[in-house]
Amino acid sequence: MAPWQQERLDGPYGSQEHLQASTSSAASNKHIQWLLGTDGEVWVWVMGEGPGDKPYEEISEELIAERARLQAQKEAEELWRQKEAEITKKFRDALANEKARILAEKWKVEMEDRKAAKILEERIHEEFKRKEEEERRRGEEQIRLQEEQRAKELYWTLKQAQLHCQASENEEREWEEQLRRSKAADEERSRRAQRARDEYRRHSLRAIQKGTVAGLSTMFQELGQNHEQEARLYHQLPDTSPPSPLTGPDRTWERPLRPLSREVIVRWFKEEQLPRRAGFERNTKSIAPWFHGIISRESAEDLLENMTEGAFLVRVSEKIWGYTLSYRLQRGFKHFLVDASGDFYSFLGVDPNRHATLTDLIDFHKEEIITVSGGELLQEPCGQRDSPPDYHLLFE
Repeated sequence: MAPWQQERLDGPYGSQEHLQASTSSAASNKHIQWLLGTDGEVWVWVMGEGPGDKPYEEISEELIAERARLQAQKEAEELWRQKEAEITKKFRDALANEKARILAEKWKVEMEDRKAAKILEERIHEEFKRKEEEERRRGEEQIRLQEEQRAKELYWTLKQAQLHCQASENEEREWEEQLRRSKAADEERSRRAQRARDEYRRHSLRAIQKGTVAGLSTMFQELGQNHEQEARLYHQLPDTSPPSPLTGPDRTWERPLRPLSREVIVRWFKEEQLPRRAGFERNTKSIAPWFHGIISRESAEDLLENMTEGAFLVRVSEKIWGYTLSYRLQRGFKHFLVDASGDFYSFLGVDPNRHATLTDLIDFHKEEIITVSGGELLQEPCGQRDSPPDYHLLFE
């Protein structure tokens, strides 16, 4: 007796006795044999765990790319049909007009050499045919480029919809890319630092004798005092605050491959970013209203929650040597990583433009969009809400 016949089934098909009676005569010579594993249990295959199975992410990526390509191809075919009809009509009308003109001229001048007229007509016909083929090639190339552009736009639209629920995973992948780039930048930076240290040792005594170092120290001390006064005004710091970090760089500082703790990030900012005036407004000693300290994604979104689309802030990143620009959408938020590991500032993965300062990057994207698909323009800076400000540790 089969296993399903050993239990009583209560449901729309009745009991065990009814099933035995209804199937014993019709299926007496039929049976089901299950494939068993080495342990004697029924063998089960789970999709995705086989040696040749693709991961879900790869299958999803291929489906999105294929959908975008098919949609773009369909739109390109429709555009080409319209373009081809325009080209055919254009040159058919032009050829007819030219033929009519030639015929009128032939009758006017009463050409005796009709063979020459025929040759002339054929030459003109070939010329128009050549021009038509060139126009077709240009039209095909234009449609092909539009198809590729449309495929990219559709791909990123679908991709962003998928990545909306995978923000943390996306940041991790961006961090891995940043780590790769940071390693290369660190190697080059180490070589430059070694050359700079050697050069500094050779010329330090001569520079001191000429008063160069003294002049620089005075300039940095004045800047540090102005910053200290501003810090007391905005941060309510006591008069016995520690000395300004701008009095001179620490020659023993070696940046790790990635941020390991908040203390390391604070030191990185003081050693490498303060000399480059990161976080300051252009040509002033005031901290920019959009600048924030080491705050989380959730804190940034909370600050932007009640602001309109286009509001933004820049916060120090805990994942890369750089910053994160948090942007307010009409519905939701976007977070862009800003690479500051080299001698420039640039967005990771969305904009190849490089900027000499962080303020240059912000001012540039007040006029130019960050991405073509999103059209993000930086409009309204999001300032501080608490006292002391969240960046006070960076300037102590």
